[in-house]
Amino acid sequence: MALPRRALLAAGLLAAALPLLLLSPAEAGVVGVNYGRVANNLPNPSAVVQLLKQQGITQVKLYDAEPTVLRALANTGIKVVVALPNEQLAAAASRASFALLWVRRNVAAYYPATQIQGIAVGNEVFATAKNATAQLVPAMSNVHAALARLGLDNAIKVSSPVALTALATSYPSSAGVFREDLAQPVMKPMLDFLAQTGSYLMVNAYPFFAYSGNAGDISLDYALFRPNAGVLDSGNGLKYYSLLDAQLDAVFAAVNRLGNYNGVRVVVSETGWPSKGDAGEVGASPANAAAYNGNLARRVLSGNAGTPLRPNADMDVYLFALFNENQKPGPTSERNYGVFYPNQQKVYDVEFVLGRGSPAAGAGGSQGNGGLGWQENGGPSTSGSGSTSGNPPSGVKVTTGEAWCVANAIVGEQRLLAALNYACGEGGADCKAIQPGAACYEPNTMVAHASYAFNDYYQRKGRTIGTCDFAGAAYVVNQPPKMGKCDLPSTV
Repeated sequence: MALPRRALLAAGLLAAALPLLLLSPAEAGVVGVNYGRVANNLPNPSAVVQLLKQQGITQVKLYDAEPTVLRALANTGIKVVVALPNEQLAAAASRASFALLWVRRNVAAYYPATQIQGIAVGNEVFATAKNATAQLVPAMSNVHAALARLGLDNAIKVSSPVALTALATSYPSSAGVFREDLAQPVMKPMLDFLAQTGSYLMVNAYPFFAYSGNAGDISLDYALFRPNAGVLDSGNGLKYYSLLDAQLDAVFAAVNRLGNYNGVRVVVSETGWPSKGDAGEVGASPANAAAYNGNLARRVLSGNAGTPLRPNADMDVYLFALFNENQKPGPTSERNYGVFYPNQQKVYDVEFVLGRGSPAAGAGGSQGNGGLGWQENGGPSTSGSGSTSGNPPSGVKVTTGEAWCVANAIVGEQRLLAALNYACGEGGADCKAIQPGAACYEPNTMVAHASYAFNDYYQRKGRTIGTCDFAGAAYVVNQPPKMGKCDLPSTV
């Protein structure tokens, strides 16, 4: 869309600049991490807890209720989600006494010293334990009843992570619908349960799978939250600028078909991007993993995690995973989702606290906003090939990465215009280059002009996360944005 004439940055219009305080983003969410332990070379739980605290990670999700881990997390203030494994669903569903005993031993015995805030009953049951599908909601109900009996039901919520394979249709987002064998028999009772207990729907969503299997049709920028042309959903008239948003809105559409569940929050219980994969796993690289997880984290922490269908929703996200896990079966990517190597050195940088530089982790940890040297095109990296330990290969150079501030098209042109006028007015950005006829006037779009202005402001103000927010209208990227023939500087 051409930039409206009223948005041209003539001096007379700058007086009408709107203060950023008028632009109210959604409440910020929290970025947690999944702590999986399918490996034989991980640090002990006490060392892991120190790593979590060092990184400012305040929420962690487990795949069991391991006593040594729960004891290590005691008195740290870190909030924890524990899990009742799939193989125990049948017992929990059929015997209330089993559910009560399980909650006593695995939750009540540690709470409140260990801040358990949720119980994941099973994990991707529809995909990995299909024979237990009918037992899922009864098991959830019995676990909740056990919490209620112990007076813990207000503090600790019960849910179950659902994989996107629960959807029969996910594209376009407006056509999202649950599989017929799940919709009425399982998902509707589950949503009723979540609504009645004040809990949340847990969704495991991985744009990597969709991109890797359809790289010829899906833009990498679209998958990594980088500036892109967007995808119009003709069914709902909304335009999508990120693949994760499209996936989540497909879930929302499927939920809406079952009733009015707008009061049920969604927590992204797993999402991530692998830093290494097999030859056929297109897009698996440290650069792309850093871009996906880093850009997502910044969106969530800035209160800008809403989707086109639910723009004002806040959202908590659990990145998968804390460590590379060398004993996971399957393709190479399954063993390379970690933000950290088992020796606690970073695979790449992710900020878990907005505006806080990531501190070094372990010997040789990277500093600042760097991470592994990135490929310019964001393509697969060959660095690290041949490493089988799950630790970083020798000779990997850790460098300081560049950063740019770009417009978030999801917020709409009105909010972009207000933030654009602020940046070029009292914000002090140099916007001469986006005047008519100037070097960066083309492409003449709101997103392109706002990106230029936001980036100039960001670079002048010291490139801190707080100077690339604009009440949710902007976010930081670590790959050079594509704005026609105009190059956005990474320094001024």
